[in-house]
Amino acid sequence: MRIEGREYRTIWFENNVVKIIDQTKLPHQFIIKDLKSVKDAINAIKIMEVRGAPLIGATAAYGIVLAIIENNDQSFLKKSADQLIGSRPTAINLKWAVDRMMNKLSGLNSDKILEIALNEAKDICEEDIKFCENIGLNGLKIIEEIYNNKKDTVNILTHCNAGWLATINWGTATSPIYHAHKKGIPVHVWADETRPRNQGANLTSYELNEEGIKNTIIADNTGGILMQRGEVDMCIVGTDRTLANGDVCNKVGTYLKALAAHDNKIPFYVALPSSTIDWNIKDHKDIPIEERNSEELSHVEGLDEKGNVKKIQIYPKNSKVMNLAFDVTPAKYVTGLITEKGICEASERGLKELFKL
Repeated sequence: MRIEGREYRTIWFENNVVKIIDQTKLPHQFIIKDLKSVKDAINAIKIMEVRGAPLIGATAAYGIVLAIIENNDQSFLKKSADQLIGSRPTAINLKWAVDRMMNKLSGLNSDKILEIALNEAKDICEEDIKFCENIGLNGLKIIEEIYNNKKDTVNILTHCNAGWLATINWGTATSPIYHAHKKGIPVHVWADETRPRNQGANLTSYELNEEGIKNTIIADNTGGILMQRGEVDMCIVGTDRTLANGDVCNKVGTYLKALAAHDNKIPFYVALPSSTIDWNIKDHKDIPIEERNSEELSHVEGLDEKGNVKKIQIYPKNSKVMNLAFDVTPAKYVTGLITEKGICEASERGLKELFKL
């Protein structure tokens, strides 16, 4: 996708260095950062220089590559893999990518281990791009149907950022939107600000602007009244982990949007690649829900009057803060799951039929 008219991916490998777009600096600064060691990759995941389940997975895969460059030793590789998996607990793509890399490399003493690792990491990225493109083509059918019935702009509400900045390219929730735009269907996106890190405002709106797609940033609690007024035609969100029964774990606030959509009879779709499905956990209570630093809530960053980025405290100094990063939307509130294989019911039966399990 584009930034200032130039095509980019979110991550790539060049001269034994992993290149990323530092998302903590967006939208005010566009900075490409070098990851030179596995510690750099772990830190990038932890402090959210990269974020979004598919991109976290890709970064972890390249982290394994960096570990091999640093110290081609199986014990160091195993330690690095464990540290990568522990860097963020909720997104299942992280463990999926590391496990896939280690299954390919464990016990391998070949002098071609670096080449094999690099090819596998690149395959993970190319696969995600194709999956996200297919998610877009599948989701496009839903937008087309709404447009053909409405004959006017399709208003789509999304939460957090499940755009191309959260993947390698195209995005998950945004991919149908990008495909609709390319086909000439008029779309407008209501972008939830998404406190506390404001990914909807700082990232979703930013990338939609760069692609020339109309969008409006709203406070997280505004979606309900827009749905009541008939100003939302559909909701599309991403997911960090979807269980085999169709329950969806995504950025905190997703559950409330699903409830509002259900009450107002508005379709609520979740877009995801198959790498985001957790086939093992049966109960959503067993999903590890990340609790992040309180400063993400108590402080905000922005530009001052001189154009400098500054962080300021907005809460009373002695107030307690709880910062849960994710919530779970029960499958019964999800209209459908949009995957690279097609669209299915959010249920064990729906997923098994789609993936022929």
